[in-house]
Amino acid sequence: MSGFLAGLLVAVLPLLAAGFWIGRRTARPAGLAGLGTPVEHATFETLHTASLATPPLRAGLTEETAGKSARKLRSLLGTDALCLTDREQVLVWDGAGDHHRTEIMERLTGPLDTGRGEAFPLTCDTPDCAVRWAVVTPLTVDDRVLGALVACAPRESAVLVRAAGEVARWVSVQLELADLDQSRTRLIEAEIRALRAQISPHFIFNSLAVIASFVRTDPERARELLLEFADFTRYSFRRHGDFTTLADELHAIDHYLALVRARFGDRLSVTLQIAPEVLPVALPFLCLQPLVENAVKHGLEGKADKCHIQITAQDAGAEALVVIEDDGAGMDPGLLRRILAREAGSTGGIGLSNVDDRLRQVYGDDHGLVIETAVGAGMKITVRLPKYQPGVHLAGRLTPR
Repeated sequence: MSGFLAGLLVAVLPLLAAGFWIGRRTARPAGLAGLGTPVEHATFETLHTASLATPPLRAGLTEETAGKSARKLRSLLGTDALCLTDREQVLVWDGAGDHHRTEIMERLTGPLDTGRGEAFPLTCDTPDCAVRWAVVTPLTVDDRVLGALVACAPRESAVLVRAAGEVARWVSVQLELADLDQSRTRLIEAEIRALRAQISPHFIFNSLAVIASFVRTDPERARELLLEFADFTRYSFRRHGDFTTLADELHAIDHYLALVRARFGDRLSVTLQIAPEVLPVALPFLCLQPLVENAVKHGLEGKADKCHIQITAQDAGAEALVVIEDDGAGMDPGLLRRILAREAGSTGGIGLSNVDDRLRQVYGDDHGLVIETAVGAGMKITVRLPKYQPGVHLAGRLTPR
């Protein structure tokens, strides 16, 4: 991350310097009293233009995102034309001289292979063509060349070469952020797949066995349990969206507990205290159910008597506070630490480390699981869910990242 921050600073400082230089060149003594000094005004305009080009690039380098950012990038450089390419084609050409597309792609082989920029004259038979010179700067992410930024001008310019290099570096930083976002999304998806794989085969077998036991003695009860099982598995293996609502997650937990109660009867009792105002809060999919499954497992494990599980969800200002507590066998704190650290040889804790990791990825390290436990003292798990978090949205309700 330190390398990334260094890259970000390297990209931002030249833009600030460019704004300062433009301000010196375009300083006007009067008429800008409400906007600060001419230098400050030019610096603001430079950064504002760069900020407008940023959001599309945060989605990666595609024909669509290039088309949305090219004009702002050309404005930053003040060139007659600018194009963005991937390794195969020109994604967008903004400005004059787009008949040079083929020539540009033919000259990109070297820069795309070496990662080094070049400047070269353009050949053109059109008398009134405004572009005669091109500056090529590769766009790189983690030493991978994704494409190039090409600035075209009427004549050779050392200033344009430097400026194009700095703007290309700025673009590369945005593409690196996009790559990090995509990696984060892939990691979350992998964690969900791993969590689905952890849904206990014993639970599935035992649920089906319980349903089968009612088929002859109480067919209606068997039918109800079969529907509970179908609804729970449908939710657990759904394929749309990384996030769900607290209401939907609690609904899935209710299906799960119906199947568990059918097996253990009055050995298991559950109390729910849910504040209605937190039900719409969005949270990572399959985030709470594994914690309830953990409470069931450790609440009944090694006990012949009853186990009680309490689930509460409260409004805590900017957060929803969810607590899952059982009075079962508890756990040695040292073992719990090894489980959360995913250390080799640790066992138990269904999904605890998985859920803890996902909460930290989505909300930050301050929002990992808070677990209170000791041997023979049960377990209390607290989850803090911010009501509003950039990037946390339900499928079909996209919010800006």
